Amino acid sequence: MTITEVSEKFNVSQDTLRYYERIGLIPRVNRNKSGIRDYTEEDCKWVEFIICMRNAGLPIEVLIDYVELFQQGDATIEARKELLIEQRKQLIARMEDMQKTLERLNYKIAVYEQIVVEKEKELKRSEN
Repeated sequence: MTITEVSEKFNVSQDTLRYYERIGLIPRVNRNKSGIRDYTEEDCKWVEFIICMRNAGLPIEVLIDYVELFQQGDATIEARKELLIEQRKQLIARMEDMQKTLERLNYKIAVYEQIVVEKEKELKRSEN
């Protein structure tokens, strides 16, 4: 696949894909005879993984560490697992914070909706 196709498939800019490759978040992508990036299915799996992790809020630095460990082979399986477990813990904490924020927003919206209902009742009373 070309960079344009990958960009469209994953809804990410071509610049972002180049950046991820440059900093080592995705392995170096092979190029065709014309020098154009030629993404394989394996490359696309890396792109999908990195985008998913970034969307979940994992820092680039952590993902770089993960990819470096992965490239070192099976001797790093336990280290990779621990890294992912720590990120899961942090993600759960963020999700709990977001849930609290959502509950607060819902409460505030309900208060404003109640105010609107009361104002409408007042208007109807004054019209009669």
